[in-house]
Amino acid sequence: MKRFALLGALAGLLILTVVVATEGIAEVAHILEQAGWPLLWLVPIHLIALWFDAYGWRVLLAPADPEKHACTGFLLWVATVREAVTRLLPTAGIGGELVGIRLAWRRVPDGTAVSASIVIEVMVTMFSHYLFALAGVLLLMSITQDSDHGLLVAIGLLLSLPIPALFAYALRHGAWFTRLESFAQRMLGDDHKLAALIDGARLDAQIRALCRHYGVLVRTLIWQMTGLVVGTLEVWWGLSLLGHPVGFGEALAIEALTLAARQVAFFIPAGLGVQEAVIVLLGTSFGIDPQTSLALALVKRAREVLFGVPALLSWQWVEWRQMRRRVAG
Repeated sequence: MKRFALLGALAGLLILTVVVATEGIAEVAHILEQAGWPLLWLVPIHLIALWFDAYGWRVLLAPADPEKHACTGFLLWVATVREAVTRLLPTAGIGGELVGIRLAWRRVPDGTAVSASIVIEVMVTMFSHYLFALAGVLLLMSITQDSDHGLLVAIGLLLSLPIPALFAYALRHGAWFTRLESFAQRMLGDDHKLAALIDGARLDAQIRALCRHYGVLVRTLIWQMTGLVVGTLEVWWGLSLLGHPVGFGEALAIEALTLAARQVAFFIPAGLGVQEAVIVLLGTSFGIDPQTSLALALVKRAREVLFGVPALLSWQWVEWRQMRRRVAG
């Protein structure tokens, strides 16, 4: 797994190097210098977008936490840590969810309910990202009249639709965590601490119960879609600050298809290089010069670091405090 992540990182660095070398870093730096410090306002915009996502998680967690011990503000912090772990650390795409379960467990003692809420949230996220990418394709085709590329991407989306559909079906009708519990007991023994933490039958039952609450699923989907649309402001305002304003439709298409490309290239840590190349390619389709597009991509990358590093540090501080309490106890 480590070798696979290393190969992905090297491939991403190669792509990024080619993109930067092709477009010229000096001109890109000049564009960023002209935009100046107002680019920092893109950081709180992302926080607002993430708040909607956290509220969607709150909807799923509400049956297990009716007294709201895990308030939306707390879940927002957990969401920032989850995103930072997923995007900045080589965790194979699931590390953020595991950290989220661990942190939310501090406020909601029912760890099985917390785990079920995150599993269902992942399922809903797959559908919300699919719909968001589809909206991006339709906007690309309608604005640029580029039917060939848009049709190709649309066909790719249709071919990938069975993945979230099968995942949802498996959660609704399967007993995957019961099997995982049995496997852990066979491999580790019944008395092993890790095997004892897994209550597969109860987790499967809670997942199926959430799957039957269609209203809860729809509300979560709406909150997530709202967060994705709000996140488009980062591209829309960022291009305006960089001296090349575009319509909100163009910004949404860039944001949606860039996010879709990062998910396809999941094997490359943080989508390094892929994000930059796709933004430059899409920017060209909308008449944005490559240097400005690359500047936008670098701004988005810088925002990930400025937003994610404090989140990771706060998580480690909380873990350190917990460790000190255990030692003192």
